[in-house]
Order: sequence, then C-alpha cells, then structure tokens
Amino acid sequence: MASPHVERRLAAILAADVAGYSRLMGADEEGTHAALKVYRREIIDPKITEYYGRIVRIIGDGLLLEFASVIAAVRWAVEVQRAMGERNAGLPQDKRIEYRMGINAGDIIIDGADIWGDGVNVASRLEALAEPGGICVSGRVQEDVHGSIEIGFEDIGEQQLKNIARLVRVYRVRLKGAAKATPALHHAAKPSIAVLPFNNMSGDPEQEYFADGMVEEITTALSRTRWLFVIARNSSFTYKGRAVDVKQVGRELGVRYVLEGGVRKATDRVRITAQLIDASTGAHLWADRFDGSLENIFELQDQVTASVVAAIAPRMEQAEVERTKHKPTESLDAYDYFLRGIASLHSWTKESNDEALRLFTKAIELDPDFASAYGMASWCYVRRKGSHWIVDRVQETTETARLARRAAELGWDDAVALAWGGFALAYVVHDVEVAAALIDRALQLNPNLAEAWHFSGWVRIYLGEPETATEHLTHAMRLSPLDPLTFVAQMAMAFAYFFAGRYDDASSWAEKGVSDIASRTPRKTGISPRTAHRRSKQFTCRAARGGFKGNSAIAPAQSDASYFESKEASSASSA
Repeated sequence: MASPHVERRLAAILAADVAGYSRLMGADEEGTHAALKVYRREIIDPKITEYYGRIVRIIGDGLLLEFASVIAAVRWAVEVQRAMGERNAGLPQDKRIEYRMGINAGDIIIDGADIWGDGVNVASRLEALAEPGGICVSGRVQEDVHGSIEIGFEDIGEQQLKNIARLVRVYRVRLKGAAKATPALHHAAKPSIAVLPFNNMSGDPEQEYFADGMVEEITTALSRTRWLFVIARNSSFTYKGRAVDVKQVGRELGVRYVLEGGVRKATDRVRITAQLIDASTGAHLWADRFDGSLENIFELQDQVTASVVAAIAPRMEQAEVERTKHKPTESLDAYDYFLRGIASLHSWTKESNDEALRLFTKAIELDPDFASAYGMASWCYVRRKGSHWIVDRVQETTETARLARRAAELGWDDAVALAWGGFALAYVVHDVEVAAALIDRALQLNPNLAEAWHFSGWVRIYLGEPETATEHLTHAMRLSPLDPLTFVAQMAMAFAYFFAGRYDDASSWAEKGVSDIASRTPRKTGISPRTAHRRSKQFTCRAARGGFKGNSAIAPAQSDASYFESKEASSASSA
C-alpha cells in the first residue's frame, strides 16, 4: 500500500519562550499576563507582520513562528530582543520579561496550519540553549545570514541537543557591538571541560586557599592533555560562592563537561571528592572520593585528573595519562607557601602583592629548585610596575631578570614558570625576543594555558606582529570567556588593530575595554574606579576618537624602552 502524500517545504523556524515564566506568574500572575499582552500587541505581532512571518502555535509563554526567509527570521528576533531590552532597562531584574529564542532552517512537514519535523525540534532545542534576552541559531542559519545583517556570532561549537541524533553546530547572536568583534576559534573537535571551584569542607575559612589551590592544580593538569579544551581558572572562578546550574555553566563557557567537588583538609589527611557532569544533559558521568595523607597530595591530584580523563575518553593511551602528571616540588611546606601566594595575588592590592612576593620567596627558600615559585615571584614585579608601586627601578628590574631567568632555567618543562617568567622579562626587563621564545615553549607544553596566549598576544604587539597578536588574544578570550580581566585582552586587541592599521577595529575594541572596565570594577577586579578611569582614558584617548589615523608611523620597536613605558597603564595586572 502506497504511503499517503506528505507535504513538505523549506522554512526558517523560530521557537521562543519567556525565561523564568513560572516564577513571574507565581509572583504576579495578572501583572505578568497583562504585560505579555502589551508586548505581543506593541512589539511582537507588528514585527511578525513586517517580516511576513506567521504564528504556528502559542503554548502558554511559548511561541513557534515560521518565516519564508532565514534573514527575515533573524531580523525579527534581533529587533524584538532589542525592543524588549529597552522596555526592561528601567525594571528590576525580578520584574523583567525576557525571551529566549532559537532559530533553525530546514525541511518541515505541513499539517494544516501546523508544522512538524526535525527542523522544528532543533529550533526548540536551540531556544533552550539561549540566555534570557538572547538568541541561538544553527550553523545553517549562521551561514545564510553571515554578512547580510549587522550582527555578529559567537561559535559555541557542536552541541548534543536533546533527542537529536546528530551534533548541531550552534552560534550565539551578539546583539551589542558585535559586527566588529573577532569570531571565536573553533574547538568542536576537542572535548571541552570547566573545573568549577571546589567546596572547602574543612569547616575552617583559613583553608579556602588550599581548596582553591587544588582546583588550580587539577585544571593545570587537565590542560596538559592536548586533546582536551580546558577553560581557564579565571573564568571558572566567576562561579565561586554561587549556586549554579551546570547546564547554564555549559552554555556560558561553551563546554561539554563540568567537574565539581570538594576538599577536606584535617591535620595531615586530605580528602578530595569530585564528580563529572555532562553539561548538555545534567547527567552525572562519574563520581569518586580520594583519601590520602598530605604528603601524597600530588598523587591524589593525579588520581583525580586521570579519572576525569579516562571517563571522557576511556580508550586514551596510558602515555597520555602519564604526561599529565607533574610534581612541582618535593617540599610540602614550600608548596603550601606557593598556594598561599597564589591566593594573595587574587586580592589585587599593594599589600596583598607584597605578601604574595614574601610567600613565593619563602617557598623558594624551602625549595631553591621550585621553578613555578620563581615565575610567580617575577610576576609580582610585573604587578608592581603596572600599578606604579616600584620604589627602586634599577634594583627591581635586576631582581625581576634574576627570578624570571631562574624560572626558565629550572622550569624548561613547566609552562607556568615559562609563561609568567617570560612575560616578566618582556614587560619589566624589555628582553622581548627571549620572552617570546619562553612563552612559545609554554604553549607547546600546555596549549590550554589562557594566560600564556594572553601574554603572547602582548609580546607579539611589542615585536610588531599585530596579526599574530590578534589570533593569540582571541584564543585567550575563548579559553577564558568570563574572565574578570577580559578588558585587558580587549585593550591589547585595540593596540594590535591600531598597529595593523585597522583603526575602526581599534576604536571598537577600545570602546569594549572601557565598557568592560565600567561594568566589572572595582568588585571583580580590585581596581578602584579612579584608577580604572585613568587607565581607560590613557588607553582610548586616541583610539575611541579616531586620533590614531594621523599617527600610523608609531610602531613598537623590539627594544625601545620608551615604547614599553607607554604601555604601563594599559598592560597592568593582566593575570
């Protein structure tokens, strides 16, 4: 018996719903319903008419729309989201009605006024990935729209959507200042993971540094696995102290896996608990507990790392597991001082920087071969110079050179020592070519080290290689997409584009840097509003006003000290 004829056609499908609809209705049912009717009447329906779309179905807060053109669907979504953003601007967060939208293009089945099929299902799953007020589109939509509308796209890689057999490449639409943004690099070929801050289960707030240190060490160990894409510590730690939804973390960081856990330290015993979660589904893939003595702490870290790697890729060669193992020092006391020093650096004050230098120096006294401690001690002098805390320039430059070169000598296989020591040589000592070689070596050892890509970007600017600089800085921002210090990379992008002669792009990135400083300081960066304002003025005084255009002869000399001096304010504190 012949199958009945099924009518099909190609279409652009848009799915939308209201983020937090149940909460809004629970708080104010009548007010929410009335507001939705107003938005439908004044924004949504007129735009549907304008772009020749049609409403397929309405289910509560959800909309399913069909457009004959992908461009029309995206324009409708962008204009509606921008209009909704303007309406919400004066409202408190808990009163805002924000839509999430997903757009797909594909073959659909026609059933009267309704539509069905895989194309519809993908649009619905894309909507679930979108942030409140945001839009996610499939790769096919991005290809059709690219260059036709003044918006930009952020590639978040191939995603496993619920009940969709194939992987779907997904892009986020950038609604603000997106047209000039550099696209994120593709990392879909690699499994991706973020290590969230572990809970301090010791009951002693003084042990917080130890729990944070364990996370940093595990993150670093995972990042040495070349086929993994590992989000940097600075972005992962933006979730510290917050109740988080791992699915949201996966969307915001663009990762497939999330590792979370806890650390308990009591006298000479340590317990590490960890669980690996699939961020797309929320499913727990693996969980375990690791107990041991404090003197075996490095072995416990290795066990966690190896277990995570094995859970992600069970067939991975044992050699790869062995390569991730790294014991930074034989002295547990030196290691404890090192972790305390790292914790002090995150406080962003002169006093905490001085304390960090004291702690790193103490670690070196206990283990004179502790390469990472030398590298981080040299970094304290980068902070001193960038924040204008230097007292004796000659003496401190000499000491920076000694520490950085010792870090490189002892740590030829230590990416942290090479990256931080290398940048100290470039920024404080002005030994740029040697610095570039050390940072390149760090990237060979650990291609997931976001700070090394960031440092390399600045050093390539110093060397007069702006095209390479933008590539490296873009990669750094992808590895740490929520970094509280993203504005420093944005500053660097502006300088790189200026020296490349792309003045409009330089101005755009300058404006991004100023905007980001204003939104993040002082709570998230430790930089006072006055300091931020001074630095942003130095950084953007010409770029934002187009004043670069008459000064294209200005270029970084490889060993010109005056060039480095001019970068102090903009390059400060880029860890």
